[in-house]
Amino acid sequence: MFLSSQNASPCFQDFTLVMPAVAVGNVAQLAVDLIVSTLKMSRVGFIHTDCLIPMAGNNPYTTCKEDAEELHTPAEVYTAAEQKLAVLQIRAPIIQAKSKKFRQLLVSWIKASGFSRTIVLSSSHAYQRDDQQLQSAPVRYLITPSLMKVSGDALKELGWRELEKVAAFPGLTDTSAESRLYIPGGGITKGLYTDGCAEDLPLAVLLLFCSEGDNIPDALTLVNQLNDWLHLLDNPSTSCNKWKIPTSWSLLFGSGIPPALF
Repeated sequence: MFLSSQNASPCFQDFTLVMPAVAVGNVAQLAVDLIVSTLKMSRVGFIHTDCLIPMAGNNPYTTCKEDAEELHTPAEVYTAAEQKLAVLQIRAPIIQAKSKKFRQLLVSWIKASGFSRTIVLSSSHAYQRDDQQLQSAPVRYLITPSLMKVSGDALKELGWRELEKVAAFPGLTDTSAESRLYIPGGGITKGLYTDGCAEDLPLAVLLLFCSEGDNIPDALTLVNQLNDWLHLLDNPSTSCNKWKIPTSWSLLFGSGIPPALF
C-alpha cells in the first residue's frame, strides 16, 4: 500500500509514472536514479509491502550534509510536479513467492492513482537474443492496447522496435509454430505487461538487452531512449544539460581496498 510522507496525500491524476523492473544488471534502477537526481525530484511517499526484501539506508540523492542521514526504504515514490512526472524507485529484490502479489499491488495502486500512463523500464539477458534480435539496436518496447491508441504513432515515429516474439520450440521450421514473449532476466516485466493488457492499463515497457557488469553505460542508453519520448531534458549530450550522477553511485562497486591489506 502507498503511504504518503506528506501531511496530505499527493494527487497523481494525469501524471506519467516511470518505474523499474528489478532485472539483469539493475539497469532500470540506475536509469531511475538518473531521473530522480537530475530533475531533483521530491520524495512524496513509500510503497509498504512484505513482497520486497526489507532494507534501509541513507539518502542516495544527498546534496548536503543535512539530508545525508535521511532514512530511505526499498520502494519510494518521487514527483516532479511541473512535468507531471512520478517515479517509483524499487531498491530491493522481490521475494519470488510473492511476485504475483506484488504485481497485483502495483496494478491496484496505479489504477487507483489515476496515472495517465505507466512506463516500465527493464532489461533482459543479451546472450539469449535470437538472430533477429542481434541484427539491430539493443532497445525494445512493448505497449498495451490501451496506450497504443494514444502513443502508438509517436513510438513508430521515433523508430523504436517492438520486442519480437520467439518460437516456443526453437529449431522447428514450421511457420505455424507457436510463438511467445520471452524476457529472460526481466523479473516481473512480462507479468506486469500481461497484467496491464488484462486490466486495460495504458502501460509501456522499454527494455535493453545487456549483460552483468558495469551497467552505467546501459542505464544512460536506456534513459536517453526514454528521453526521446518524454523530453525530460532538452539536450542531455551537452555539458550544461546532462544527466546528473547521484552521490550513491560512488559506492556502486563497494568501497575502496583498505590500505591495511598491503
